Amino acid sequence: MHELGMTSAVAAPVARQTRLKITEIFLSLQGESSSIGWPTVFVRLTGCPLRCQYCDTEYAFYGGAWRAIDDVLAEVSRLGARHVCVTGGEPLAQKNCFQLLTRLCDLGHSVSLETSGALDVSAVDPRVTRVIDVKTPGSGEQARNHWPNLDALRAHDEIKFVLCSREDYDWARAIVQQRDLSSRCMVLFSPSHHQLSPRELADWIVADRLPVRFQMQLHKQLWGEEAGR
Repeated sequence: MHELGMTSAVAAPVARQTRLKITEIFLSLQGESSSIGWPTVFVRLTGCPLRCQYCDTEYAFYGGAWRAIDDVLAEVSRLGARHVCVTGGEPLAQKNCFQLLTRLCDLGHSVSLETSGALDVSAVDPRVTRVIDVKTPGSGEQARNHWPNLDALRAHDEIKFVLCSREDYDWARAIVQQRDLSSRCMVLFSPSHHQLSPRELADWIVADRLPVRFQMQLHKQLWGEEAGR
């Protein structure tokens, strides 16, 4: 992805209760969700308990640098965008992520959280847009879905299905219909890169008149395969 202001400097030691392990902080365009196209600061936390077979951010599983939350906020401010996306890995695997989200909101940012859906999102600041994955059978991590997350959706939350096949589509369609998800928040259907044809997925959605939003990863369309995030 075309990036501005990526940082990798190792921060000085800080108190454990006020720090996070960060893979990178950078400015780019949001490539997914309802905020697609907005200049956005991405704060990518290190670590993830899942291993989805299509993951394109495996580099965030390990490494990273410990940084104080104050340092992270200062870097976000320096990059100068209203929209901030906290992502991973799985950001909620670090308990101090909740504090980071609240403080970003307090500073007036429009904040989104990209989360795998495997962890409880109930304690996330209500001002945050929670973009929650539902892992399909094709992901290899279907058993990790934390289904109570779907019982506490807010209108400004978003549910995302990354689909690998027709079987995944049929499975996701049933979940959307059984749980009436489209009446509760935005539902996003995305084709897994190189596994499902975007045109096929679009045709299925249109044929079924399914009340979901088709999306592709804008950053990969703009900057190609090197835009793995």
